[in-house]
Amino acid sequence: MHHFSKLAGAGLLALLFISITAGAQDNSIVKEKFHWGSNSQDTAAGYAQAVKIDNVIYISGTVARQVTPEGIKQLYAGLEKTLQHFGATFQNVVKENLYTTDIEAMKQHNAARKQFYKGDYPAATWVQISRLFMHEARLEVELVAYLPKK
Repeated sequence: MHHFSKLAGAGLLALLFISITAGAQDNSIVKEKFHWGSNSQDTAAGYAQAVKIDNVIYISGTVARQVTPEGIKQLYAGLEKTLQHFGATFQNVVKENLYTTDIEAMKQHNAARKQFYKGDYPAATWVQISRLFMHEARLEVELVAYLPKK
């Protein structure tokens, strides 16, 4: 009887292993990356300018050195180039996170930002912070955009 229970236990263990491995899911995802003119990433800093998964585009923070109409337009023009790489526009943007060292200047010059959205504004969060990763940067904006499903 003792010998049978060892065999039964080994058989149960084998069945458990088979059912676990057969039911294991493939958790890999396909990431399409963009980094300023190439389909790669910045390995020195460890980031990509944008990553697209399925129909969602996640765009890393893009910076401006000045919170002026010119600085804001230059920053959003950079975001626009990233969106265009994936066939998107600002009308595909659903979320905007904005970080600045001068929220009052950003509020004063918001018209420069708004022109890119053409009246179709995303959900947005604006935060004043003490500094950004690039010490000389005064404004950083990141986006999430959705493309229509094909």
